[in-house]
Amino acid sequence: ISGESGTGKEMFARFIHVHSGRENGPFVAVNCAALPEHLLESELFGHEKGAFTGAISRKLGKFELASGGTLLLDEISEMALPLQAKLLRALQEGEIDRVGGVETVKVDVRVLATTNRHLEQSVERGEFRQDLFYRLNVIPLRLPPLAQRGEDVLLLADFFIRRNSREYGLGALQLSDDARQWLMAHDWPGNVRELQNLMERAVLLAGGGPIRPVHFLMDGQEWSPEDEEAEDAAGSAAPVQAPSISFEEGGRIPTIQEMEMQLIIKSLDRTSGNRTKASELLGISVRTLRNKLGEYRKIGLDIP
Repeated sequence: ISGESGTGKEMFARFIHVHSGRENGPFVAVNCAALPEHLLESELFGHEKGAFTGAISRKLGKFELASGGTLLLDEISEMALPLQAKLLRALQEGEIDRVGGVETVKVDVRVLATTNRHLEQSVERGEFRQDLFYRLNVIPLRLPPLAQRGEDVLLLADFFIRRNSREYGLGALQLSDDARQWLMAHDWPGNVRELQNLMERAVLLAGGGPIRPVHFLMDGQEWSPEDEEAEDAAGSAAPVQAPSISFEEGGRIPTIQEMEMQLIIKSLDRTSGNRTKASELLGISVRTLRNKLGEYRKIGLDIP
Protein backbone atom coordinates (compact mmCIF):
# COMPACT_ATOMS: atom_id res chain seq x y z
CA ILE A 1 0.00 0.00 0.00
CA SER A 2 1.77 3.13 -1.16
CA GLY A 3 0.98 6.82 -1.07
CA GLU A 4 2.04 10.17 0.32
CA SER A 5 2.46 10.62 4.05
CA GLY A 6 -0.87 11.03 5.78
CA THR A 7 -3.03 9.46 3.07
CA GLY A 8 -4.46 6.88 5.49
CA LYS A 9 -2.44 3.81 4.53
CA GLU A 10 -2.71 2.18 7.96
CA MET A 11 -6.43 2.94 8.10
CA PHE A 12 -6.83 1.23 4.73
CA ALA A 13 -4.84 -1.75 5.98
CA ARG A 14 -7.16 -2.06 8.97
CA PHE A 15 -10.14 -1.91 6.60
CA ILE A 16 -8.71 -4.83 4.63
CA HIS A 17 -8.22 -6.78 7.85
CA VAL A 18 -11.74 -6.32 9.23
CA HIS A 19 -13.32 -7.18 5.87
CA SER A 20 -11.42 -10.43 5.45
CA GLY A 21 -11.55 -13.97 6.71
CA ARG A 22 -8.97 -13.00 9.34
CA GLU A 23 -11.14 -10.36 11.00
CA ASN A 24 -11.35 -12.35 14.23
CA GLY A 25 -7.56 -12.58 14.42
CA PRO A 26 -5.23 -9.87 15.70
CA PHE A 27 -4.14 -6.84 13.71
CA VAL A 28 -0.55 -5.98 14.61
CA ALA A 29 1.30 -2.97 13.21
CA VAL A 30 5.06 -2.35 13.30
CA ASN A 31 6.71 0.93 12.27
CA CYS A 32 9.89 -0.15 10.52
CA ALA A 33 11.26 3.39 10.62
CA ALA A 34 10.93 3.79 14.38
CA LEU A 35 13.52 1.24 15.55
CA PRO A 36 17.19 0.53 14.75
CA GLU A 37 17.92 -2.72 12.93
CA HIS A 38 18.82 -4.89 15.93
CA LEU A 39 15.74 -3.82 17.88
CA LEU A 40 13.45 -4.19 14.87
CA GLU A 41 14.66 -7.76 14.35
CA SER A 42 13.76 -8.65 17.93
CA GLU A 43 10.45 -6.81 17.60
CA LEU A 44 9.47 -8.77 14.49
CA PHE A 45 10.86 -12.22 15.23
CA GLY A 46 11.18 -12.25 19.02
CA HIS A 47 14.14 -13.45 21.03
CA GLU A 48 15.16 -16.12 23.48
CA LYS A 49 16.37 -15.56 27.03
CA GLY A 50 20.02 -14.55 27.01
CA ALA A 51 20.10 -13.78 23.28
CA PHE A 52 21.70 -10.42 24.05
CA THR A 53 22.37 -8.13 26.98
CA GLY A 54 19.04 -7.29 28.60
CA ALA A 55 17.17 -10.31 27.19
CA ILE A 56 16.14 -11.62 30.61
CA SER A 57 13.28 -13.75 29.26
CA ARG A 58 11.79 -15.08 26.05
CA LYS A 59 9.86 -12.54 24.03
CA LEU A 60 7.42 -13.37 21.24
CA GLY A 61 7.79 -11.25 18.13
CA LYS A 62 5.08 -9.55 16.11
CA PHE A 63 4.97 -12.43 13.62
CA GLU A 64 3.91 -14.80 16.39
CA LEU A 65 1.60 -12.30 18.05
CA ALA A 66 -0.17 -11.72 14.71
CA SER A 67 -0.69 -15.44 14.10
CA GLY A 68 -4.08 -16.05 12.52
CA GLY A 69 -4.44 -12.37 11.71
CA THR A 70 -2.67 -9.54 9.90
CA LEU A 71 0.78 -8.05 10.34
CA LEU A 72 1.28 -4.55 8.98
CA LEU A 73 4.85 -3.51 8.19
CA ASP A 74 4.60 0.27 8.13
CA GLU A 75 7.27 2.15 6.13
CA ILE A 76 8.78 -1.08 4.85
CA SER A 77 11.21 0.93 2.68
CA GLU A 78 13.13 1.94 5.83
CA MET A 79 14.07 -1.63 6.73
CA ALA A 80 17.81 -2.42 6.53
CA LEU A 81 18.96 -4.81 3.80
CA PRO A 82 20.19 -7.60 6.14
CA LEU A 83 16.82 -7.69 7.88
CA GLN A 84 15.03 -7.71 4.52
CA ALA A 85 16.67 -11.07 3.81
CA LYS A 86 15.27 -12.55 7.02
CA LEU A 87 11.84 -11.11 6.25
CA LEU A 88 11.91 -12.66 2.77
CA ARG A 89 12.50 -16.11 4.26
CA ALA A 90 9.60 -15.64 6.66
CA LEU A 91 7.29 -14.70 3.80
CA GLN A 92 8.40 -17.53 1.53
CA GLU A 93 8.60 -20.33 4.08
CA GLY A 94 5.99 -19.24 6.61
CA GLU A 95 8.43 -19.74 9.44
CA ILE A 96 10.74 -17.64 11.59
CA ASP A 97 13.74 -17.99 13.89
CA ARG A 98 13.75 -16.04 17.12
CA VAL A 99 16.92 -14.09 17.83
CA GLY A 100 19.20 -16.46 19.74
CA GLY A 101 16.88 -19.39 19.09
CA VAL A 102 17.64 -22.82 17.62
CA GLU A 103 14.09 -23.93 16.79
CA THR A 104 12.10 -22.83 13.76
CA VAL A 105 8.63 -21.48 14.51
CA LYS A 106 5.76 -21.83 12.03
CA VAL A 107 3.60 -18.74 11.60
CA ASP A 108 0.29 -18.13 9.80
CA VAL A 109 0.11 -14.42 9.04
CA ARG A 110 -1.16 -12.19 6.26
CA VAL A 111 1.44 -9.48 5.70
CA LEU A 112 0.57 -6.00 4.47
CA ALA A 113 3.23 -3.35 3.92
CA THR A 114 3.08 0.42 3.44
CA THR A 115 5.51 2.96 2.05
CA ASN A 116 5.54 6.60 1.02
CA ARG A 117 8.29 5.92 -1.50
CA HIS A 118 8.41 4.39 -4.97
CA LEU A 119 9.92 1.02 -4.12
CA GLU A 120 10.82 0.36 -7.77
CA GLN A 121 13.25 3.27 -7.56
CA SER A 122 14.61 1.99 -4.23
CA VAL A 123 15.28 -1.36 -5.91
CA GLU A 124 17.13 0.35 -8.76
CA ARG A 125 19.31 2.22 -6.25
CA GLY A 126 20.11 -0.99 -4.39
CA GLU A 127 18.29 0.19 -1.24
CA PHE A 128 15.60 -2.51 -1.35
CA ARG A 129 15.89 -6.17 -2.31
CA GLN A 130 14.37 -6.96 -5.68
CA ASP A 131 13.23 -10.44 -4.60
CA LEU A 132 11.49 -9.02 -1.53
CA PHE A 133 9.84 -6.35 -3.64
CA TYR A 134 8.33 -8.97 -5.98
CA ARG A 135 7.27 -11.12 -3.02
CA LEU A 136 5.42 -8.20 -1.44
CA ASN A 137 4.07 -6.71 -4.66
CA VAL A 138 1.33 -9.33 -5.16
CA ILE A 139 -1.52 -6.80 -5.08
CA PRO A 140 -0.15 -3.24 -5.21
CA LEU A 141 -2.49 -0.50 -4.02
CA ARG A 142 -1.70 3.18 -4.33
CA LEU A 143 -3.72 5.70 -2.32
CA PRO A 144 -4.03 9.06 -4.09
CA PRO A 145 -3.74 12.33 -2.15
CA LEU A 146 -6.92 13.28 -0.31
CA ALA A 147 -7.52 16.27 -2.59
CA GLN A 148 -7.92 13.87 -5.50
CA ARG A 149 -10.45 11.61 -3.79
CA GLY A 150 -13.62 13.62 -4.31
CA GLU A 151 -16.37 13.01 -1.80
CA ASP A 152 -14.17 10.61 0.18
CA VAL A 153 -13.30 13.79 2.08
CA LEU A 154 -16.88 14.06 3.39
CA LEU A 155 -17.13 10.35 4.22
CA LEU A 156 -13.88 10.48 6.20
CA ALA A 157 -14.89 13.74 7.89
CA ASP A 158 -18.18 12.19 9.06
CA PHE A 159 -16.27 9.14 10.33
CA PHE A 160 -13.85 11.24 12.38
CA ILE A 161 -16.67 13.42 13.70
CA ARG A 162 -18.62 10.38 14.91
CA ARG A 163 -15.54 8.89 16.55
CA ASN A 164 -14.55 12.10 18.34
CA SER A 165 -18.14 12.86 19.33
CA ARG A 166 -18.36 9.51 21.10
CA GLU A 167 -15.00 10.09 22.78
CA TYR A 168 -16.02 13.48 24.14
CA GLY A 169 -19.59 12.43 24.93
CA LEU A 170 -21.13 15.10 22.70
CA GLY A 171 -23.77 13.07 20.91
CA ALA A 172 -24.34 13.19 17.17
CA LEU A 173 -22.78 16.19 15.41
CA GLN A 174 -23.46 17.21 11.83
CA LEU A 175 -21.55 19.20 9.21
CA SER A 176 -23.40 22.22 7.87
CA ASP A 177 -23.73 22.63 4.11
CA ASP A 178 -21.17 25.44 4.01
CA ALA A 179 -18.77 23.32 6.09
CA ARG A 180 -19.07 20.54 3.52
CA GLN A 181 -18.34 23.01 0.73
CA TRP A 182 -15.27 24.24 2.63
CA LEU A 183 -13.97 20.69 3.06
CA MET A 184 -14.42 19.91 -0.63
CA ALA A 185 -12.61 23.11 -1.67
CA HIS A 186 -9.59 22.68 0.65
CA ASP A 187 -6.42 21.28 -0.98
CA TRP A 188 -5.39 19.08 2.03
CA PRO A 189 -1.58 19.24 1.94
CA GLY A 190 -1.52 17.04 5.07
CA ASN A 191 -3.96 14.51 3.56
CA VAL A 192 -6.07 12.31 5.85
CA ARG A 193 -3.91 13.10 8.89
CA GLU A 194 -4.71 16.81 8.49
CA LEU A 195 -8.43 16.05 8.12
CA GLN A 196 -8.40 13.84 11.22
CA ASN A 197 -6.80 16.54 13.38
CA LEU A 198 -9.06 19.24 11.96
CA MET A 199 -12.21 17.26 12.73
CA GLU A 200 -11.10 16.70 16.33
CA ARG A 201 -10.58 20.44 16.76
CA ALA A 202 -13.93 21.20 15.13
CA VAL A 203 -15.77 18.77 17.43
CA LEU A 204 -14.21 20.45 20.47
CA LEU A 205 -15.02 23.94 19.24
CA ALA A 206 -18.57 23.18 18.11
CA GLY A 207 -19.48 22.23 21.66
CA GLY A 208 -22.41 20.03 20.61
CA GLY A 209 -23.79 22.28 17.87
CA PRO A 210 -23.55 21.96 14.10
CA ILE A 211 -20.02 22.15 12.70
CA ARG A 212 -19.51 25.20 10.47
CA PRO A 213 -16.45 26.64 8.69
CA VAL A 214 -15.82 29.01 11.61
CA HIS A 215 -14.90 25.94 13.67
CA PHE A 216 -12.11 24.93 11.30
CA LEU A 217 -9.41 26.67 13.28
CA MET A 218 -6.23 26.62 11.21
CA ASP A 219 -2.64 27.04 12.35
CA GLY A 220 -0.60 30.11 11.45
CA GLN A 221 -1.69 32.94 13.77
CA GLU A 222 1.26 35.01 14.98
CA TRP A 223 1.80 35.37 18.70
CA SER A 224 4.21 37.69 20.51
CA PRO A 225 7.12 35.66 21.94
CA GLU A 226 7.91 35.83 25.63
CA ASP A 227 10.68 34.51 27.84
CA GLU A 228 10.86 30.74 28.21
CA GLU A 229 9.13 29.53 31.35
CA ALA A 230 10.27 26.64 33.49
CA GLU A 231 9.24 23.22 32.22
CA ASP A 232 5.78 22.32 33.49
CA ALA A 233 5.70 19.12 35.48
CA ALA A 234 3.34 16.42 34.26
CA GLY A 235 0.42 15.74 36.54
CA SER A 236 -3.06 16.81 37.43
CA ALA A 237 -4.25 20.37 37.69
CA ALA A 238 -7.58 21.93 38.50
CA PRO A 239 -9.76 22.56 35.43
CA VAL A 240 -9.20 26.03 34.02
CA GLN A 241 -12.18 28.32 33.67
CA ALA A 242 -12.45 29.93 30.23
CA PRO A 243 -14.96 32.44 28.90
CA SER A 244 -18.09 30.74 27.63
CA ILE A 245 -18.44 31.07 23.87
CA SER A 246 -21.74 30.51 22.12
CA PHE A 247 -21.75 28.92 18.69
CA GLU A 248 -25.51 28.79 18.36
CA GLU A 249 -27.18 30.04 15.21
CA GLY A 250 -27.98 33.74 15.48
CA GLY A 251 -25.46 34.30 18.26
CA ARG A 252 -22.35 36.45 18.13
CA ILE A 253 -19.67 35.00 15.89
CA PRO A 254 -16.60 34.42 18.08
CA THR A 255 -13.20 35.69 17.08
CA ILE A 256 -10.36 33.37 16.08
CA GLN A 257 -8.56 34.32 19.31
CA GLU A 258 -11.60 33.34 21.41
CA MET A 259 -11.99 30.01 19.63
CA GLU A 260 -8.31 29.25 19.97
CA MET A 261 -8.41 30.08 23.67
CA GLN A 262 -11.39 27.77 24.18
CA LEU A 263 -9.67 24.94 22.31
CA ILE A 264 -6.47 25.30 24.32
CA ILE A 265 -8.34 25.38 27.62
CA LYS A 266 -10.35 22.28 26.69
CA SER A 267 -7.16 20.49 25.69
CA LEU A 268 -5.56 21.33 29.04
CA ASP A 269 -8.64 20.06 30.84
CA ARG A 270 -8.56 16.83 28.86
CA THR A 271 -4.88 16.26 29.69
CA SER A 272 -5.24 17.28 33.37
CA GLY A 273 -3.04 20.33 32.84
CA ASN A 274 -0.15 18.44 31.20
CA ARG A 275 1.38 20.98 28.80
CA THR A 276 3.33 18.40 26.81
CA LYS A 277 0.30 16.18 26.14
CA ALA A 278 -1.91 19.20 25.41
CA SER A 279 0.57 20.55 22.86
CA GLU A 280 0.67 17.14 21.13
CA LEU A 281 -3.13 17.09 20.96
CA LEU A 282 -3.18 20.62 19.53
CA GLY A 283 -0.40 19.94 17.03
CA ILE A 284 1.82 22.75 18.31
CA SER A 285 5.10 22.93 20.20
CA VAL A 286 5.25 23.23 23.99
CA ARG A 287 6.97 26.61 23.57
CA THR A 288 4.11 27.89 21.41
CA LEU A 289 1.59 26.68 23.99
CA ARG A 290 3.47 28.51 26.75
CA ASN A 291 3.50 31.69 24.69
CA LYS A 292 -0.25 31.50 24.17
CA LEU A 293 -0.89 30.85 27.89
CA GLY A 294 1.30 33.86 28.67
CA GLU A 295 -0.97 36.00 26.51
CA TYR A 296 -4.01 34.71 28.39
CA ARG A 297 -2.45 35.56 31.76
CA LYS A 298 -1.88 39.13 30.55
CA ILE A 299 -5.63 39.54 30.02
CA GLY A 300 -6.39 38.17 33.49
CA LEU A 301 -7.18 34.50 32.82
CA ASP A 302 -6.08 32.42 35.82
CA ILE A 303 -4.07 29.48 34.49
CA PRO A 304 -2.04 27.27 36.89
